[in-house]
Parts: sequence; structure tokens; C-alpha cells
Amino acid sequence: MKGVDDAFLGVGDKPGLDIWCIVGSSLAPLAKSQHGKFYARNCYIILNTAELKTGVRRHDVHYWVGEEAKEEDCLMASDKAVELDAALGSNTVQHRETQGEESDKFLSYFRPCIIPVHSHSPSHMEGSRNKSSQTTMFSCEGEHVARVTEVVFSRSSLDHKGVFIVDTASKIFVFSGCNSSVQTRAKALDVVRHLKENRHSGRCEIAAIEDGKLVGDSDAGEFWNLFGGYAPIPRDLLEAVSMNMPLEKLFWINKRTLVPMEAHLLDREILNSDRSYILDCSTEIFLWMGMTTLVSERKTSVTALEDYVHSQGRSSAVRTVIMTEGHETDDFKLHFQHWPKIVEMKLYDAGREKVAAIFKHHGYDVTEIPEHEPQQLISCNGSLKVWLVDCGCTTLLSTEEQEKLYTGDCYIVQYSYVEDGKDYHLFFAWYGKNSIKEDSVATASLMSSLANSVKGHPVVAQVFDGREPELFFSIFKSLIIFKGGRSAAYKNHVVQKSDRNGCHQKDEVALFHVQALRHDCVQAIQVDLVATSLNSSHCYILQDHSSFFIWLGSLSSPSDHNMLDRMMNKLCPFKQSLLVREGSEPDDFWKVLGGRSEYSKEKRVKGWPADRHLYACRFEQGLLKVKEVFSFCQDDLATEETLVLDCNNEIYVWVGLHSDVTSKEQALNIGKMFLQDGILHDRRSIETTVYIITEGDEPAFFTDFFKWDSSKQSSMVGNSFERKLALLKGLSPKLEGFIIADEHLVKTTLHCNVSNDCHDMFRLLGMQTPDRSMRRPSLRRPGVSSETSTPEHQQQRPTAARRAFGSASAGRFARERSPAAAPTASPSTPSPRSRSSSSTSTPTAVARQLFPASLHASEAVHALSNSTSRRR
Repeated sequence: MKGVDDAFLGVGDKPGLDIWCIVGSSLAPLAKSQHGKFYARNCYIILNTAELKTGVRRHDVHYWVGEEAKEEDCLMASDKAVELDAALGSNTVQHRETQGEESDKFLSYFRPCIIPVHSHSPSHMEGSRNKSSQTTMFSCEGEHVARVTEVVFSRSSLDHKGVFIVDTASKIFVFSGCNSSVQTRAKALDVVRHLKENRHSGRCEIAAIEDGKLVGDSDAGEFWNLFGGYAPIPRDLLEAVSMNMPLEKLFWINKRTLVPMEAHLLDREILNSDRSYILDCSTEIFLWMGMTTLVSERKTSVTALEDYVHSQGRSSAVRTVIMTEGHETDDFKLHFQHWPKIVEMKLYDAGREKVAAIFKHHGYDVTEIPEHEPQQLISCNGSLKVWLVDCGCTTLLSTEEQEKLYTGDCYIVQYSYVEDGKDYHLFFAWYGKNSIKEDSVATASLMSSLANSVKGHPVVAQVFDGREPELFFSIFKSLIIFKGGRSAAYKNHVVQKSDRNGCHQKDEVALFHVQALRHDCVQAIQVDLVATSLNSSHCYILQDHSSFFIWLGSLSSPSDHNMLDRMMNKLCPFKQSLLVREGSEPDDFWKVLGGRSEYSKEKRVKGWPADRHLYACRFEQGLLKVKEVFSFCQDDLATEETLVLDCNNEIYVWVGLHSDVTSKEQALNIGKMFLQDGILHDRRSIETTVYIITEGDEPAFFTDFFKWDSSKQSSMVGNSFERKLALLKGLSPKLEGFIIADEHLVKTTLHCNVSNDCHDMFRLLGMQTPDRSMRRPSLRRPGVSSETSTPEHQQQRPTAARRAFGSASAGRFARERSPAAAPTASPSTPSPRSRSSSSTSTPTAVARQLFPASLHASEAVHALSNSTSRRR
């Protein structure tokens, strides 16, 4: 390819990283074993290739500039990045990375961290220097990725807001400033583990030093002796916070000259395909290059961008992003008033049939492509309960009535099932599209009350009529959604409006769209009684008083055909129906629909699954701020945080046990705010399904989005830093424990002798040792759901029990602490417990039962260690 380095030919075919180092005037590819090793006097080209759910490959090009790199190497790196973009069809996004100020996306490729080396030659990569004999000091920043910088080994390098690592020959010290966040401290421990394994071959001690705490801590004394003794650290200087909105500046590039443009209201139409533009947004600068620009022109534009940044005296912390027309980032589009949406290509069956006919003509045996089988998202052997919400109260529906919902009502649906030996309770708040506001407002609160009253692992969600996910339909064997309503509030509304038009009446006229999710799961949804409601991809049942028509669309699925008789028996048992195929309808059929009219005849093909994105959420000055977590994994679910997993058609709000979110209603509100304009770059319907997942209660349909390791659930005691520190020091996080409701006593053991330590601690406190029968496994049969109290009963419970957020283990602890919560159980008769609280429970449930938010692991461990030392 003309104007493109030969080193770039054929790259980007497989997901993963490709890295080249600038050596003189050429590129030297780095072996996989050398990825993540960067030298301060060099520049590098990094290509990350990711395969999207659609099968399309996405390319991100980063050129990394060391702080000691030569200027000619920096210019060459930017030129080579443009060449790599051209080699990949000009569909990449380019990022300039400066040492010490790398973007989170770049750092996410090299977990747990990168530690640039101050060396003049890459040949030192193969060196065998023993770095473990040197004392080095690092500053560690970042909550989701670790940004590590080597600093001068001096007391003056310390401050109160950072986390610092001092690596000596035999011990690694972690100093946590008093103003540093727990997440940053936890990230620093990932770096410590990396240093221990790579610099010390896994053989060194770890010491955690907390800013301002010296009494009785030998590690702290040893740490300060490295600096010649303790001396107070000066106070951190307050950083000036600018409240002014950043001004946007737009330039178009005329060779290497920047021509200012009006940027009061940016619109996509002002960008021409034969030009390049610079958009300066203060903290980030974008270079947009039209699709018809030449490679040589793009190189000139990148050089102009570099000149602009240097001439402005801008900090290296300013992000620089380079993109080609048609491959703009969401952050770039956000600065424009109107950005047209990309129209997705549609797949038509006609084209597929023509291709099949050609193959058959040439003698090939072509079979029909099987339809996509829905994935089994949840166990089918659970139990279902449905409550109607009416005037702030709930009414439990009978087994027959719970399969009939009305668009004028709101309902609470509970599905209880057993998965991996644990009891799960999935709650849906279903909002009919014509429901009354009074009922809608009360539904979320009533659902939270029900969820807090169950034993096991509750998960709550809110779904809206017409936008239900497959998971909602899958818990019903059959479901019919009628127009109208049966709540008192809705009926009063109809009387006041004197409008019964559209309400379903038995033995009247109605049109139902029938669809099958699985061979044992079918739904019928009442639609408008007009011909335009038909679709060739679907099947319908048309009721005309006592007569029924079954209409089969020409493109409908055979699986839908097989379920029509079953639905007919639900709608009108013992009634005969007339089968009508599309194109052969009798006049009576169209007469019921008010006459013929055009309707959709295109094959509806299920779209590609959306790529998932994880966002960390926090409030700043009362506004919800989100930040994407790149290359996310299970370890990014920090217990102090609230995160949103965005799957496009549905979102999951994951709430850590130590986060600031205290109720399921608050978590639902965060989901609503996330969906509103200004939070996401693409406008999303506020009626998108929202799930609330609590730490420790994660169901399989959530963990499937991660490479989930259930053994990590054992380290559920303490915050992120305490958990990782215990594992790093070789302490087992697995717990065994007891709760004494009367004395509010908690006992924990960390791989210690349970019988001796437990008896000694209780003896020291003058208490009787609890009977081990308290941890006897539950005798309740598997698959039998726990009994659920109604919201009316729940309102009589103590406030602490109602406000408990999370799994039932936390709720049980709150209720046990309140004398009025429950009658005292007889000593000889163990109280009934759910499967999750038996001796076969996961350590997650046990940890949550042992440690509420007000009790930290360190306190329990401290109490246990004191009892052990006295015994010795």
C-alpha cells in the first residue's frame, strides 16, 4: 500500500494487541512477552483490535510518547499512527498517550499496571538486573485503572491525598494518605501483587501504613525509618475548582494553518469531507479528518494538532483524540447539537432464499437455516406470584388470574427459584402503558418492601408494557395482556373520562398478537383493532364476539404456529376457530378490522446483541456523573461503588455493600437518571428495563456477562482494600460465624481453630458458647420458595428492617437486632432458616449476615486476635 509502512500490512485480523517501538527511522515489533514494558526515552505504536458482537472489528490506535523521547521520534510516531489507520481502511480512532497521563482506556490493556522504565535503550528489556535489591518509590493513582509513576525516594514525595508504594529488598510498603479513596488503595494493592510476583518472585513481606496512625505499629516505625525517622507531612494545597463551562473552539486546517470558525452551536453539517478540523474542548482536543482527505494531508493535520497543543502551552494531561469521518467517538458527537443516527442494514429473507435457490440449482443440499433458539436465562421450575397494585395496597392474584395482566394496571411479579443451591427471588414491577400515576408511584415502594421481606437472594427490576425483556416473559408459562384495567383507580379514571373505548370486554371484538418464546412459553397481547396492527412476521387471533379467526403471517415462525391452539384454549376454551393464511382472508375478516389497509410485510429479524459497557456512578453537586470502565471484569465491581452495566435494551444497576446507596428505590432512581438525556451519549427510552443487583446476590443471568469466579465471593468481609490486603498477606477470606440476637455479638474466624478460639472469646465475655446446631442445614425441601409477607404486614415491622438494602441476610440481621422484629425462638428449637443461611451457604451470604454496614472486618478480627493472645 502506497505511503504505508510494510510493518502494518496484514495486522488487525485477530483480537488483541500489536505493539511497535520507534527505533531510528523504522518500526520494531514487540513480542507478546514484552507487552506492557515501556521505556521513557522511546515512542511506541499500539494497536488494540476488539471484535464486536456484530462480528465487526473495532480498532484503536494509540501512540505513546515517553517523557524523555526525542522530538523527531514523537513526530514519527504520529505519522506512523496515520499510516496504520490507512492500512486498516481509515476506520480507527487514534489516541495520543503521554507518559504519566495515559487514558483509562489505554491503561486497561495492561492490567494491573505499566511502570515505565528510565532507560536509554529497549535492549535493556532482555537484561537480568536484580531490581529487588533496589529501593524504589511509586505514586499510584486511579480507582479503576492504576496509574503508576516512579517518584523520588524522599519524604517530600508523600502527601495526604495519594497512595505510595515503597519497594525494598525484603518488604513492600503501601502508604495510604488520609484523603485517598478506598478504591485507589485497593488498586495500589494490585500493583503490590505485581511487584511481589515479578520483582521478588513471590517472596517478600507486605506492610500497609495508614497516614497518621503510629501507635503500636511496628511496620509504621520501620517505614518511617527508611526516611530517617517520622516527620509530619505538610497539608495538601487546595486545588482551585473552576465552575465555568469550558469554551469550545473550532478550527479548520488549511495546510498547517488553523482557521477559526463560529462554534456557538455546532452542527454536523458544518464538517466537510474534504477538510480536517480541530475541536478544542479545554480538557480534550479532537482532530476530525474527512473521508476524502489524503494520507499526506492527514499527516499534515496531525502535525498541525501537535503544533497547536505546544503553542498553547497546554498540559500533557489534555486528551488528544484523532478520528476519520464515519468513525467518530461518542464523546465527540456529544458536542454537536444534531448528529444523524446510523441506519442499520436490514436482512431480508428474499435475498437468503435466492442464494439458497442458486446453491440447490448447482446440486448442493441446502437446508433451511434453523431459527435462533432462545437462551435458557433462568430455571423453569420456580414458583410464581403476582400482586395487583391498587390505591397503595396489593392484592395477591389467584393462579388463574396471575396469567392475565391489564394495560391500565400496575403489578408486582415475584418468581422464586433455586440456582446452585441458593434461593433467588426475582421481583418485577410491571407498569401498564395506561396505568394511573397514583398506582405507578406506589409500585416501586411496595416491590422494595416485598423484596426486603424474603429470605434468600432478592433481585428487583422495573419493566414497562411493550418493552418487556425475554426474561420477564420466560417466567410465565402463558401470559395474556388485555387492554383496560381492574384496579379501582383505573375504573374511577374511566368513569370520569366516560371513555371505555379499547377496554377488553368478554365476548366482544378484539385482536391479539401471539408469540412463542419457547416451546412451553407463549404470550398474547391485545393490540388495536385495525388492519395496520398486522405484520407478516407474526400470528394473530381475531375475536368477533363468539367467532374466532387465527391469522398466520406469511413470514411467521413455525414455533408460533404450534402454540396457537394452546393460546386459544386460554382465551376461549371449547371454541372453534377458522384458520386464515395471509393473502386468503375472507371479507368477514377485514370487516371486523374496519376494512383493508396497508401493514408491514417485511421480515423482522432479531438485531445483533449490543456490546456491553460498564459505568461507575457517583454524585457531584447533586448531579449524577458516570465514567466508563474499560475492558471491565468481575474485579471492577468494587464494594464501595455503584455501577451500571449497559446492555442497550436493559441496564443493570449493581450496588456494592459499602456504597452510598441505601435502598432499592434509590438504586432504581439512579437507573432512571442514567437513562435520561445528558447521561448517555445516545438518547435512550426512559422505559428501558432496569435491574437492581446487590453485591452477593448476583444471579446467573447477570454473572454470565463476566468471566465469573464464584470463589471470589468468599472474600466478602470489609472494604475493597481490607479484602485484597487479607488475600495478599495469605489470610483466607473464608468465614465461619455465629450471630447471637440478644447480645448483638459477632464472632469471626480466619482460618483459625474454630472450637478453641470461639469458646475462649465467649468465655472472656462471660457468655455461654452458642450451640453449633444454629448452623444446622435447612430441612426445607429444595425448590420450595420462602413465604413472603405482604407490604401491609411489612409496614408493621421496624424501620431498620424496612430500610435494610441488599440480600435477606442483611435484612435478617436488622430484624434480629430489633426486639420487636420477631418473637424469641426457643433454645431447643432452631428457627427456620433459608438455604442461603445454612452451613452449606456461600461465604458471601455468611459474610453479609455477620457484618452489616456498621461493622467492619477489622473490628471483628481485632476482637478475635485479642482473645487468642490472652489464651496463649
